[in-house]
Amino acid sequence: MASSGARYRLSCSLPGHELDVRGLVCCLYPPGAFVSVSRDRTTRLWAPDSPNRGFTEMHCMSGHSNFVSCVCIIPSSDIYPHGLIATGGNDHNICVFSLDSPVPLYILKGHKDTVCSLSSGKFGTLLSGSWDTTAKVWLNDKCMMTLQGHTAAVWAVKILPEQGLMLTGSADKTIKLWKAGRCERTFSDFVTTGEDRSLRIWKHGECAQTIRLPAQSIWCCCVLDNGDIVVGASDGIIRVFTESVDRTASAEEIKAFEKELSQATIDTKTGDLGDINVEQLPGREHLNEAGTREGQTRLIRDGENVEAFQWSVSEGRWMKIGDVVGSSGANQQTSGKVLYEGKEFDYVFSIHVNEGGPTYKLPYNISDDPWMTAYNFLQKNDLNPMFLDQVAKFIIDNTKGQMLGLGNTSFSDPFTGGGRYVPGSSGSSSTVPTADPFTGAGRYVPGSVSTTAAVTGVDPFTGNSAYQSAGSKTVNIYFPKKEAVSFDQANPTQILGKLKELNGTAPEEKKLTEDDLVLLEKILSLICDSSSEKPTAQQLQILWKAINWPEDIVFPALDILRLSIKHPSVNENFCNEKEGAHFSRHLISLLNPKGKPANQLLALRTFCNCFVGQAGQKLMMSQRESLISHAIELKSGNNKNIHIALATLTLNYSVCFHKDHNIEGKAQCLSVISTILEVVQDLEATFRLLVALGTLISDDSNAVQLAKSLGVDSQIKKYASVSEPAKVNECCRFILNLL
Repeated sequence: MASSGARYRLSCSLPGHELDVRGLVCCLYPPGAFVSVSRDRTTRLWAPDSPNRGFTEMHCMSGHSNFVSCVCIIPSSDIYPHGLIATGGNDHNICVFSLDSPVPLYILKGHKDTVCSLSSGKFGTLLSGSWDTTAKVWLNDKCMMTLQGHTAAVWAVKILPEQGLMLTGSADKTIKLWKAGRCERTFSDFVTTGEDRSLRIWKHGECAQTIRLPAQSIWCCCVLDNGDIVVGASDGIIRVFTESVDRTASAEEIKAFEKELSQATIDTKTGDLGDINVEQLPGREHLNEAGTREGQTRLIRDGENVEAFQWSVSEGRWMKIGDVVGSSGANQQTSGKVLYEGKEFDYVFSIHVNEGGPTYKLPYNISDDPWMTAYNFLQKNDLNPMFLDQVAKFIIDNTKGQMLGLGNTSFSDPFTGGGRYVPGSSGSSSTVPTADPFTGAGRYVPGSVSTTAAVTGVDPFTGNSAYQSAGSKTVNIYFPKKEAVSFDQANPTQILGKLKELNGTAPEEKKLTEDDLVLLEKILSLICDSSSEKPTAQQLQILWKAINWPEDIVFPALDILRLSIKHPSVNENFCNEKEGAHFSRHLISLLNPKGKPANQLLALRTFCNCFVGQAGQKLMMSQRESLISHAIELKSGNNKNIHIALATLTLNYSVCFHKDHNIEGKAQCLSVISTILEVVQDLEATFRLLVALGTLISDDSNAVQLAKSLGVDSQIKKYASVSEPAKVNECCRFILNLL
């Protein structure tokens, strides 16, 4: 036994995973082994290596199409004496592996969102928890039961001890537990915790008890040998719950706990209680009626306040579980505001940053800028800036229809900021390094099929990144980029509102009739709703009329064009051989350096979106020299949004040239990249230029030599020391390895 003064010291380091490790569990075989799962989509078994006092990677398993978030060991059986390994992933699946194969023995499908927790029972049962608010019980490769009751993500699951029992499954999808030849009960007992502030105990497949806690997120739980349940929550407190009378807390402690619970606030915007209409809620007299089931929630109106109560079957009474805030019908002076860290907010969101990890609280007022709020949120919680657009879009999507007050408009979103639509605002006063304050578009995760993918940091001094793997080649998810990058997001309501407003100022011969406006609204609606319906020829004719408005009022029409051009029939109509040249000339004329920045920006973004369709891509290739020569003139100035659009246009050309190995086109793009790198300061624009560069030189020694001759290697070396965002650093290092 170690002495009382012993200290832990590093024993060994095990490179192997190419992204961050998300779960670890001790393995049954070989003795002393353990299993790791990672966001690189692999599961690895590590066995002790006695001579080296370390571990050797014994087995690497793959089967998930997205990152792996949790792992557990299924105990040994006659068929699998070494047990099985179960992993849950962001692809909504559970993979079950044996130690004999790198591919899954079987895959369990049924959850509709990330599987974030797993627990195995003594007799082979498997319990899974998911962001889809459900827990599921599995026996072998079949789902035997779905436990429904949570109203938010299920963060932790545990199977209560099964003592002296034998388990069988039957065709009626029930699980029976046997003791001494007699069926003791028809289901095992389970514990789940979730984002809805609750701990739930399940018996016979039903929720037998719901315990609310004065904390939003109940992250984890375990079951002690004596049957007590231990939970950890977002308020930093660990609480133990017991069935034993001897271990029950004193009356004073229980009273203090219930008082703390009753003083908690429940924000209706979290979805914990569903939709609420204050005017229709009953008064306190409703509490005189007994509840009908354990955990039943009842909302009571007390004057202008709303209180939430929960029915306890064992105690036969309603327990107050908190005051409800932000409910429909309330005003901002009473329950319409949410108190968070001592301040009032219109919203306090629970944000999943798609890393499979914890939920973070994001306070937001409708007078705030969503991009600045998202940026500060990521900074405060030390989260990767790559998630900026996901968080900002979450805010925008969940506050639609809200009119902003007279907040700080220097960071206002142009579709919703201060009730104004301000296209092309440079946002020069913003300190956000990667936000797009115009439409919220622009950021993307290269090399990924999902926007949930993320890249973690590297050591900017040594270059030891999360992508270095012992015994395996470096994995580069950035380039070559295979598909065009587009600008997609928008607020159709604000665009149409501005279009109608400016229509009143248009020259008589250019004005749109009410019928014309309806047609434009229709085309925008079907585009934004991804409808299978095709825009009519009349609708496209009206759109062409609108984009030929005078330059000082044309920008909302250009925004509709920017969105519409991705639609196959619109792309074909405007970019075909007959009309394409006229269409491109009109947009190129808007790139005049003396023109309006809003029009320049939207024209560039429209060109970028043209690459999505075959006709548009063909047109962009035929107009390459003219378009690039005019676009590059916009490199000067400090409008970071234009720089991002320029970089994206270059990137989309690089994708095309990589496919057809056009060395002349590559040379032109390399020259553009070198030119823009000299002036660009925004790191998102820089990143896109780096991806474009990497795409151009991948698998092409001639392109590598061209890049070297332009001195690109010396230009990008300065980005090797950039720590945030990490993707700039990592992409730069991959390029330097090729040059």
